[in-house]
Amino acid sequence: MVSVAQIERAAERLSGISLHTPLLESFELDDRCGGKVLIKPECLQVTGSFKIRGAYNRLSQLSAEQARNGAVAWSSGNHAQGVAAAGRMLGIATTIVMPEDAPRAKLENTIRLGGEVITYDRYTGDREVIARTIATERDAAIVPSYDHDHIIAGQGTIGLEIAADVADKKFAPTQVLIPCGGGGLSSGIALALRSRLPAVKVYAVEPRDFDDTARSFESGVRQRIDADARSICDALQSPMPGELTFAINRELLSGVLTVSDDEVRAAMRFAFQHLKLVVEPGGAVALAAILFGKIPTEGKTTVIVLSGGNVDVDLFAEIQAEPT
Repeated sequence: MVSVAQIERAAERLSGISLHTPLLESFELDDRCGGKVLIKPECLQVTGSFKIRGAYNRLSQLSAEQARNGAVAWSSGNHAQGVAAAGRMLGIATTIVMPEDAPRAKLENTIRLGGEVITYDRYTGDREVIARTIATERDAAIVPSYDHDHIIAGQGTIGLEIAADVADKKFAPTQVLIPCGGGGLSSGIALALRSRLPAVKVYAVEPRDFDDTARSFESGVRQRIDADARSICDALQSPMPGELTFAINRELLSGVLTVSDDEVRAAMRFAFQHLKLVVEPGGAVALAAILFGKIPTEGKTTVIVLSGGNVDVDLFAEIQAEPT
């Protein structure tokens, strides 16, 4: 189990690196949900998602020899940008294996930030095998996207921020909803929140067709996604929960919710029209969950994490133009 002390040390490393994103409020959202909703907009974070937290925490702890040999990661895009940005800050060469159909903005931003990108077919290739082979050839360090204590601790700093910020408000949160792919974000936040707000309930939220954590949570054994599964939520298409992240989530989560792609699209429209925020599909699942009644919110205080805002302009425009 990752310790709270590790998360606290990660927060110290990230001071001046990542943003302490605020908790936003919306009268429109409160009215829709019949309760108080607090929004944690990691879409406003450095590189446009929470991933800089875990990536920097991992890279900053490499030895001098490891740093000289560079680092290798695999990612659908947000972790890629976080790793590339952290590598540039620390002077560490980074290589990231990314799906060839990743959003163009994510591919281009990773390269712009200094990362070497190697693409693969997400439906026929194995990104982790490719990345680990490259790392072995170069004697480079591995930067997993979720299943590593440094990554989990870095993402957990969001939980520390939420706890600190709600302490200044007149109401304590009843529940916190967190987007979930491989589980690094939800497990890190759950660890931090349970140490600061032991009564709060924490829920992961997944795309309906990438419900590996939901099925794993129900069965008690990690489940793999069907190879034919598809979702608009490119950031949440992990094939299976991580071994470490699932062990934490299984112990600390109160449940796992799922949302459809159509519900995600509607949540993206709501975020732009009413919150004035650009949120990518995977980043909008927690918002979709409360908008479509996946969990009771009436009379409760609910915190939702908007985990990222890296979406291609064309797709975003298409979704905004759809009828509400």
